[in-house]
Amino acid sequence: MKGSGLPLLLIFSLSAAACSRDRGIQAAEGAKARPVTTEAAQVRDVRRQVDVVGTLAAKEEVVVSAEVAGRVSRLVHDLGDRVAAGTPLIELDAEKLQYRADGQRATLDQARARYGASADGDLPPLDRVPSVVSTSAQMADAQQQLDRAKNLSSRNLLSRSDLETAQTRFDTAKAAHDQALASARQLRADIESQSSALRLAQRELRDAVIRAPFDGYVAERLVSQGQYVQPQAPVMRIVRLQPLKLTAEVPEKFAPWIETGRDMAVKVDAFPQQVFTGKVVRIAPGVNLRSRAFAIEGDVPNPDGKLKPGTFARVQITTDRVERAVTIPFAAVQSRYGTNRVFLVKDGQLAGREIVLGDRLGDRVEVSQGLEAGTQIVASDVEQLADGMKVTAK
Repeated sequence: MKGSGLPLLLIFSLSAAACSRDRGIQAAEGAKARPVTTEAAQVRDVRRQVDVVGTLAAKEEVVVSAEVAGRVSRLVHDLGDRVAAGTPLIELDAEKLQYRADGQRATLDQARARYGASADGDLPPLDRVPSVVSTSAQMADAQQQLDRAKNLSSRNLLSRSDLETAQTRFDTAKAAHDQALASARQLRADIESQSSALRLAQRELRDAVIRAPFDGYVAERLVSQGQYVQPQAPVMRIVRLQPLKLTAEVPEKFAPWIETGRDMAVKVDAFPQQVFTGKVVRIAPGVNLRSRAFAIEGDVPNPDGKLKPGTFARVQITTDRVERAVTIPFAAVQSRYGTNRVFLVKDGQLAGREIVLGDRLGDRVEVSQGLEAGTQIVASDVEQLADGMKVTAK
């Protein structure tokens, strides 16, 4: 029995020695300092920027309507087509309108012929209308006869009845001349009326071709080929996409910083790697009492139509406000559960300190609270660091 206990005691002694050696190695490794890179917090001039969210909208949007009744004979453009101002969108059947215009033209030509004017020439003055010229000549002749009769009658060479006959002839000629002048005036008024009716018929004939009011895109087609439309019936919706209008609200505290003409950097989810530029063009004069913000509008160039109306946008507005601020590398910030902190090196160990961040400045970030300029902090690789960890600063 005594002989069998000796090997067990030897095994136990060897195991204890091995465990003691492992603990020593682990302790040595735990005491090994980790090298870190430090940097002093710096004071820099920061140009303030205002970050808001907004919505892109069409600069102009209109529902084009028919101005005359007719059947849709041709759809010149459809959904998504790019159109220029004045480009035909829809053509209506214009046969009846053409007949109406031709009839008005014939009626006008008849009136001009009665007046004594050519089909397309200027209207002659009233005293050159044929009926007026004829009655004017008759009145002049009657006037001469009357003057001669009065002369003879004054010398008792003409009877009183002959004098009265000459006077009656003159009065009749003068009445005929006045009637001719009145008829000429009425005919001239009829010509003006017929001219207006012809212009209206020609306008309705032109309106049979419905055209784009401005450069833009067809956002919606509201009629089909063969459909009969009435005046004021909507046929297409046209939107202008160059430039787009951006609408947003800015908190009231930034009111002194925002002016028209300020540059805007716009980002949208559809193109996350691209920044679109624009300018502030309008600023609301008052603050919304509910949101405590004021509205702004901006123009965003969109020459290729990549941006779509209704898109959500993130906007950064550059201002002239420059302030001195403490900044550190963004890589020096460790974020955990909604708090941010940096690590200071004290006596070879890390000490965490909570900070409040301000604006992001490229690869740096502003520290608004919790850190003074010149304080040395760990500048990078902070995600695996913890309070109390032994480090060697370099």
